[in-house]
Amino acid sequence: MSTDPAQPPTTRSADVAGWHSQDAGDVAVELEVDPAVGLSEAEAARRLDERGPNALRETPPVPLWRKVVGLLVEPMTLVLILAAVVSAVVSRELETPIVILVVVVVNAVLNLAQERRAQHSLQALQDLTVVRARVRRDGRLQVVDAADLVPGDVVLLEAGDVVPADGRLVETAGMEVQEAALTGESSPVTKRAEAKAARDAGLGDRPGTAYMTTAVTRGRGVLVVCATGPRTEIGRVADLLESAGQETTPLQRQIAGLARTLSIIAGVVVGVVFLAGLARGAPLEELGLSAVALAVATIPEGLTAVVAFTLAMGANRLARRGAILKDLSSVETLGATRHVATDKTGTLTLNEMTARELYVDLRGFQVSGHGYAADGEISAEGPEPAPDLREALLAMALASDAVVDDAVLVGDPTEGALVVLAAKGGLDVAAARRDVPRAAEVPFDSDRKYMATVHAVDAVDPASPTARWAAGSEDGWDGPGAARMYVKGAPDVLLARSREVDAPGGARALDDRLREEVGRVVDDLGERGLRVLAVAARGLDDDELARARESSPAELDQAVQGLTFLGCVGIVDPPRPEARDAIADAHRAGISVHMITGDHVVTASAIARDLGLEGEALSGADLDRLDDQELTARAQHVAVLARVSPEHKIRMVDALRADGSVVAMTGDGVNDAPALKQADIGIAMGITGTEVSKGAARMILTDDNFATIIAAVREGRGIYANVVKFVRFQIATAWGFVLVFLGAASFGIASGAPFTPLQVLWVNIIMDGPPAMTLGFDRPDEGVMRRPPRRVGEPILTRTRMARIMLAAVVMAVGTLGVLLLGPDEAVAGEPTVTGTLAFTTFVLFQVFNLLNVRDATKSVFSRYTATNARLWAALVVIVVLQVAVVHLEAGRGPFDTTDLTLAQWGIAVAVASSVLWVEELRKLVLRTRTRARGRSSGPQS
Repeated sequence: MSTDPAQPPTTRSADVAGWHSQDAGDVAVELEVDPAVGLSEAEAARRLDERGPNALRETPPVPLWRKVVGLLVEPMTLVLILAAVVSAVVSRELETPIVILVVVVVNAVLNLAQERRAQHSLQALQDLTVVRARVRRDGRLQVVDAADLVPGDVVLLEAGDVVPADGRLVETAGMEVQEAALTGESSPVTKRAEAKAARDAGLGDRPGTAYMTTAVTRGRGVLVVCATGPRTEIGRVADLLESAGQETTPLQRQIAGLARTLSIIAGVVVGVVFLAGLARGAPLEELGLSAVALAVATIPEGLTAVVAFTLAMGANRLARRGAILKDLSSVETLGATRHVATDKTGTLTLNEMTARELYVDLRGFQVSGHGYAADGEISAEGPEPAPDLREALLAMALASDAVVDDAVLVGDPTEGALVVLAAKGGLDVAAARRDVPRAAEVPFDSDRKYMATVHAVDAVDPASPTARWAAGSEDGWDGPGAARMYVKGAPDVLLARSREVDAPGGARALDDRLREEVGRVVDDLGERGLRVLAVAARGLDDDELARARESSPAELDQAVQGLTFLGCVGIVDPPRPEARDAIADAHRAGISVHMITGDHVVTASAIARDLGLEGEALSGADLDRLDDQELTARAQHVAVLARVSPEHKIRMVDALRADGSVVAMTGDGVNDAPALKQADIGIAMGITGTEVSKGAARMILTDDNFATIIAAVREGRGIYANVVKFVRFQIATAWGFVLVFLGAASFGIASGAPFTPLQVLWVNIIMDGPPAMTLGFDRPDEGVMRRPPRRVGEPILTRTRMARIMLAAVVMAVGTLGVLLLGPDEAVAGEPTVTGTLAFTTFVLFQVFNLLNVRDATKSVFSRYTATNARLWAALVVIVVLQVAVVHLEAGRGPFDTTDLTLAQWGIAVAVASSVLWVEELRKLVLRTRTRARGRSSGPQS
């Protein structure tokens, strides 16, 4: 056990030396806790105050000076610094170089601010994914934040949980833990509460302990916490690690590559302009200033910062919708999703399991009530006297772990439905579990598909509430032997292990006719969309009870034979009302939805039809008969995959990904974790999901709702579209500058320097920066889910987008050069003239109109969508006001080499600048006309 010298223990209950080598009972005594009761709330609060939260020390942040240096050595920044130096040497005045350096500083500050904002966003998302732990305190089962655990807390663990702290196991049942993160052991290790280890034993040789961040893969256990936070083994390891750099997303790397390409282009264009000037005999000073201005013009300074800002803001928006993304790269991947393989329970359905029908004694019963409230009753079908249900109800209560208190469920929803059904039958479930404790058990496992518990009924107090309740039962406590084994699970599994069935007048041999009759009942319930669970029982004699107490779950599994089939329960989990609409939205967006569930094919198919899922229905057994090539050919047409194992889920994900499609996979159990990791976007359930599944996923749903997945895809597409808009806008401006300077140099206009470096910076920083950032606030348009997903690996600047960018750049360049050629006076570089001011203003206004252009590739600017972003319009108003100030106020005219314009000249600037809008509107009109023509020629669209 690791210790922290900075925080010495203050009480005897704070630290236990060598707890892995002590008896579990001795550890509990030293920690002053009764495992059956747990700590009191007051004592837990006192220990938390002494010891601090159960959290690892945070990695020290990267020093500010390192971040600043990293920003200053970026290629774009180096070009700006070089431009400042050249400007100072050539012009022998400091105004321009100072402004350029101020821009460098401002850009660095903006990048640091965006990084800080992104860090805060990710921290906020982490706060929403807090690990929770089930603990006993004051004798009650509670759910608390893992950070609030203290030494002495009694934690209940089951398959799928991540161990929240280091501790001594005081109770185990078939428990296995994956400890690879600490020991490197690839296979899960068996845990036994009675096992002790040598004091100097290594972590991998301590079977009676469990450690923070390891995962329970099978069974269950009860842990007494012995170490928390930095005193844990993982805390000791964490203290040895140095901080690792945050990985950039593929989109950010693509943008960074684009920025580097633009920097190279800037150097080439500067060289061309410089040589062209030398060829026509231009002075070196003039050429130097032109080179500085052009270098500044071709560098989109805010490109990387705004992309990071857009992604972080999008992640925040998704979190508010109930979808928490662990990394920014998932934002861009979401928009390319082509297949969603989803679990049924709780995702497509409400996960409010309610028993609706009961089949006991070869007879059907109706169950009233809803959800986890015990209100309701069990009513028999037909006039015959109702048979005794108590044995079946007792099996449901004792072979389950879920707890329902005042209609609030803690545990598995399906077990919750059984517990509530037993309560509706008059059983006090809490008293039954107290009066008839378990002597042994086989925990539920997705491979076995059942759970079995053993109870020493001969030791039950006859005066106990449960014994009195069961006294009228035909079987009750009068069955053979000293103990009873109760089993719940899949009907087909229990039927295969049974030799008798409860029937009127007593148990009858389960012959082929009766098996067929029970099978028909199970199929009928499944065809009506109910999930079916069965219960069974058998008596054990003294020797069998003794062997069961000493057996492992694998050994006890061999004794789960010769059962008496008691009956089965039809459980309804109503489809979510919004799931059908979400599936329809997905289909319109070119996204296929595949239901993957553990239910029977018949049950799953009935629910799928109700939800609008059409296609093949396969079982896990069907999948086993297909090779990988056959499955790949059929996978896209499979709507339902039922009765599956973890291996089946991985095969399905691989088959869907075979053609390069992006696949999202949902899950909540430990058996879903491999498939969640295999998928491009693993999605875990935030409410019902295990900690293992959450750890394997890249996205967590806070509401376990399928509709949230489709809403997240919609947001992901919108976020990516906003990034594309910004890039189109910035690159169009940069290439507009390039073409203006190349044209001026080629034709000797304005001495080859149409704009001063400060004017260029004004456009790049003030005119392009804040307005472009407002594009990140654009909501996805209504057509975003009517288009197919984008191709994986599609470059952000496709040929079509590049053509549109170049079209806008050419229009800007022609318009600006036309103003320079036809202006009222001759434009002279460095001298404020009406023509120069008019050209400068025209280029600024080009950005205003082009910002409106890039918001949609096909929709006209003259539509309601244009008015949906109030921030953008506010930014455009600010741009125009600032440009007016630069032209007409003395404080602006001096630095920016401008002079007053008349109202008519402002009209010319607006008219020429609007040409970029009219050209784009014409292009969009032609595109829409062609699209409609193709639609008419292909007939009505479904």
